[in-house]
Amino acid sequence: IPSASLVPANDPTVLFTTAGMQQFKPYYVGLADPLKDLGGQNAVSIQKCIRTSDIDEVGDESHLTFFEMLGNFSFGGYWKKEAIAYAHEFITKELGLKIDYVSVFAGDTEIPADEESRQIWQELNPTLKIKNHNREDNFWGPTGEEGPCGPTTEIYINGVEIWNIVFNEYFKTKEGKYEPLATKGIDTGMGLERLLVQIQKKQNVFETDLLLTVIDKVQTLANTKDIKSERIIADHLKAAVFLIADGVIPSNKDRGYILRRLIRRSVTYGQKLGIEQDFTAQIAEVILQVYSPDYPELTLNFKGEELKKEELKFRTTLAKGLKILEKKEGITGAEAFDLFQTYGFPFELTLEFANVQNPDEFEAEFKKHQELSRTASAGQFKGGLASHSDKIVRLHTAHHLLLAALQNIVGKEVKQRGSNITEDRLRLDFVCDHKLTDEEKQKVEDWVNEKIKSNLFVVRRELPLAEAMKIGAEMEFGAKYPDVVSIYFIEDKERNVFSKEFCGGPHVTHTGEIGQFKIQKEEAVSAGVRRIKAVVE
Repeated sequence: IPSASLVPANDPTVLFTTAGMQQFKPYYVGLADPLKDLGGQNAVSIQKCIRTSDIDEVGDESHLTFFEMLGNFSFGGYWKKEAIAYAHEFITKELGLKIDYVSVFAGDTEIPADEESRQIWQELNPTLKIKNHNREDNFWGPTGEEGPCGPTTEIYINGVEIWNIVFNEYFKTKEGKYEPLATKGIDTGMGLERLLVQIQKKQNVFETDLLLTVIDKVQTLANTKDIKSERIIADHLKAAVFLIADGVIPSNKDRGYILRRLIRRSVTYGQKLGIEQDFTAQIAEVILQVYSPDYPELTLNFKGEELKKEELKFRTTLAKGLKILEKKEGITGAEAFDLFQTYGFPFELTLEFANVQNPDEFEAEFKKHQELSRTASAGQFKGGLASHSDKIVRLHTAHHLLLAALQNIVGKEVKQRGSNITEDRLRLDFVCDHKLTDEEKQKVEDWVNEKIKSNLFVVRRELPLAEAMKIGAEMEFGAKYPDVVSIYFIEDKERNVFSKEFCGGPHVTHTGEIGQFKIQKEEAVSAGVRRIKAVVE
């Protein structure tokens, strides 16, 4: 089956196509007939994908904005034995690669261990190492409150996950029950770039022939050497070329906002490399040479003028900002924010070209700007959030941890239904069908205090609304949000996320600032809704 467009058809839940299975969703849930539409129950595709949740990580060894996903799918055709055998044969015989180990679902209180997959692997290779992984690693879905889901098995080569096979055998209901699917489905995914690292015996994705040609072109235009900047430009402009070819144009909303950001980041890092002339069109030409044989629509639909126009517009912004910086020996963080707000001059470029005194002022001014903005995400805590005092800020961040703790201890069905924060305490109303036991309350309290003691990072990121919803960020019930929203992540240095929530602030910067957390009272508010009052000391 040909790759679907990067702009999903009839799927408002996501901005972009992020996986091969997206175009096949109707067949998994019985809303369409694969025999009628596809002529069979089995399909294979190489899907172009865009993922922007890790855009700031691009430039390291593995993160990409644009990638291609190899996948094979079945809608009531073959099942586990065939899917695993196909994967094993393709990896070991067709590609001649050696499997390090595979993982299977270990099982939990809701879903039994996937012993069937374990047995199939053992029959294929009795000496193969098989690891048990928990739900977080080896159970997929559903994508919303309800839908198809199931255990997965993963293939690892040189310590890297290469192939993930999802066995859609359950339907999770809104009530949280797992019911067997009438039509079982196979959904597999294998990133082409990651696979090429192993086949071509490279160190990272940027050394493979899909990206090396583009990076070579960047280097010929550059006056200085910076590996990260070269990688960012190659990745971002590749994504931009494919997005423009699929009908996206730069703007300040939704997909256009992402495209604009990708182009402007490319120009910014081009400046860092000392590329003075317009260059994005030259890079685009190389990308077209590499990809148009397999994606002929690029040649037909790519509008180079959109790329050139956006680069020229942003270069004017850069010129104004650099002219101002040239007149200054140093610049404060607050002045850097004025430069950003007035001209859209990127702070990362200010850091590069100027001696920035008190750079933390930039973040402080940025947060202040966000708090004053009249967005729904900034206003959702108006009610009792009486002020921005130190105590209230600490309680506010503790509020995020409390909700995450309830979902971890009591169940994912816990959802916020109201909140109020004063100088003395926080109050959280939440959906729950029973009174919390003393043991549950103690576990919740311990979970929050453990995360406080770990001194986790509290990080604000702006995301398009649809993308924030896609990653499962907690949102206020009934609230209306703008196209671009503020999400606060509580995470460790490895970017393991413990809480992600729509919010406009204010927050502490590290959880260690919160202090000791204690639950004072837990009570009923109405049928199916409970209330917790808590303090920090």
